[in-house]
Amino acid sequence: MKFAASVLALAALVSGAAAQLTIISPGGPNLWWVAQSQNVIVWSCKTSPYENFTISIANSNPDILVEPLAFVAQQPNYDCSEAISQYQVTMPAADGYTILLSNSLNATDVYATSQPFEIKALGATYPAASATPTSGTTNSTSTSTSGAAATSTTTKSGSERVVASLGGLAAVVAALGFSLA
Repeated sequence: MKFAASVLALAALVSGAAAQLTIISPGGPNLWWVAQSQNVIVWSCKTSPYENFTISIANSNPDILVEPLAFVAQQPNYDCSEAISQYQVTMPAADGYTILLSNSLNATDVYATSQPFEIKALGATYPAASATPTSGTTNSTSTSTSGAAATSTTTKSGSERVVASLGGLAAVVAALGFSLA
């Protein structure tokens, strides 16, 4: 009986650990932002136990940013991603940035912190859409046939659509020689 109770307690602990909020993008060496441009934050909304949170940016260098700066006061979790305008975050090009998702009533209660990332100078290219990990997102594929014609539909989650759109937008803008600033 004691063994069964221990197994149940361990199962509850593991399932509680799986329900968490994580930042998918930006973060790490392959997922940066571009200064004075539109950028995107993507998080694991399907595994998050939080209904909403505040989005802040921080930097490990106090010469760049002394304390985290909130730029979205209350973000609904169900959106899974948020496009950030060049007017919301006006940080200089540098490395050591992190995104924080925190309690909207208590900024010191941080739910998730991104991996450190760089903000590159205006005019830099965006990361390839394929650089964004897809863990925590879902793909569903369905195929139907009608007579001689077959159709196949692939549905991507909201965060994958946003990242793919930004990658495509950056390619079109670069090809036309425009800046997103």
